[in-house]
Amino acid sequence: MNKILIANRGEIALRVMRTAQKMGIATVAVYSEADAEMPFVKFADEAYCIGPAASSESYLLGDKIIEVAKACGAEGIHPGYGFLSENAGFSAACQKAGITFIGPTPSSIETMGSKIGAKQAAKKFDVPMVPGTDTPIADLAEANEIAKRTGFPLLIKASAGGGGKGMRVVNAAEEMEEQLQMAKSEALNSFKDDSVFIEKYVASPKHIEIQIMGDTHGNYVYFFERECSIQRRHQKLVEEAPSSCLTPDIRKAMGECAVNVARSCDYHGAGTVEFLVDDDLNFYFLEMNTRLQVEHCVTEMITGVDLVELQIRVARGEKLPYTQDDLSINGHAIELRICAEDPLNNFLPDIGKLEVYRRPVGEGIRVDDGYEEGMEIPIYYDPMIGKLVAWAPTRQEAIAKLTQAIKDFRVNGIETTLPFGTWAINHPAFVEGKFDTQFIARYYQPEMLQAFTEEEKQVAALFAVEILREKTTIPEPLAPEFSRWSARRSFR
Repeated sequence: MNKILIANRGEIALRVMRTAQKMGIATVAVYSEADAEMPFVKFADEAYCIGPAASSESYLLGDKIIEVAKACGAEGIHPGYGFLSENAGFSAACQKAGITFIGPTPSSIETMGSKIGAKQAAKKFDVPMVPGTDTPIADLAEANEIAKRTGFPLLIKASAGGGGKGMRVVNAAEEMEEQLQMAKSEALNSFKDDSVFIEKYVASPKHIEIQIMGDTHGNYVYFFERECSIQRRHQKLVEEAPSSCLTPDIRKAMGECAVNVARSCDYHGAGTVEFLVDDDLNFYFLEMNTRLQVEHCVTEMITGVDLVELQIRVARGEKLPYTQDDLSINGHAIELRICAEDPLNNFLPDIGKLEVYRRPVGEGIRVDDGYEEGMEIPIYYDPMIGKLVAWAPTRQEAIAKLTQAIKDFRVNGIETTLPFGTWAINHPAFVEGKFDTQFIARYYQPEMLQAFTEEEKQVAALFAVEILREKTTIPEPLAPEFSRWSARRSFR
């Protein structure tokens, strides 16, 4: 595999390209008209415009992307995350075109893409499940019968979905009919599949996931866990590795269960198995994401493993170079997603121009992003600008290092989640490791950031003025005896 096409944009496209370059593999970018000047387009060895800004007219056009890959001689396609990364049809189309899909097989994607199918597959390996059903709910009568067994509150979930869509909490029997109809309707609109199932509602769980990798020779390893409980609207904002609450025995048990989930669908490539963990550290299988995760960076920081490189090597048919005994945890890493969202206004997206954009630097600091100063943040795509990661030998040191890195990160022109990140990772519940998926609902109030944000804006404004002054100041001419020309002539 000497050339690969990256079927994505922004920071993940750049992330994949850098590893490919390190491996001596040529890269091909595909881009929308809105992304013509993006860094990932300029970084690639070749780049092709595939359509207008809307994803449905560009990044979701699988046939067109494959056509570009064939025309330019790309032997593989890396889908990144989002867009076509978990599309079984796209994976199958790549195979049919004789192009390697750098990810799992269509059957693996299809099995794990259905939450019901995933539960049925994992159940064969005795993976712990939240009490509930592993078949679609036929009607209201069946839902009421299940409720009698599981009790309230319970959760109605779309089989084909994610991101909180098609999901409804039911607290009492009289709510069942309305919530069931709403869940099915939203699932149908979002995923063209109204299949839903029921689980016992775990009110305040921790959300912990295990990174796995499998090759085509039947070998599997897990790269330990990531704590992803700080979320808003079922979207993660802060992730860390390892979790502050797991014991070595529970970590091992969860890792082995995650590998069994992968075995259940003959999985190869990078995948993430997600679990809910209750107050007593009982864990329950939630779902499997059949792709690279946004938060893979923290796993790389504590293991020293390049997961994208492993993805490519596995796709080329190579065996995993590690056994489980070869892997260990080194230090602690915390990641903040930098989103163009206003944490003072219910995290609503904020678009505009990156008038000032200065990244922090230093030992143990990593920034994965896809924009440069002066660029516009488009409205067409996910609002994530990039990810800021801090690694240190201990969790406490990682918190301190990330706090300083956020302070050093200069962004002006748009609102971002940076100030929220400072507040969140220094909250006593986070510092003590005593938090769950209700962290934001339980602790966060926008006014908590108000004073801090105003101070940050003043600092950013002064910083911007200073930069502008530096750019526009005309230097005084040097005296003749100190001119560069005179100096050069004097040494002739």
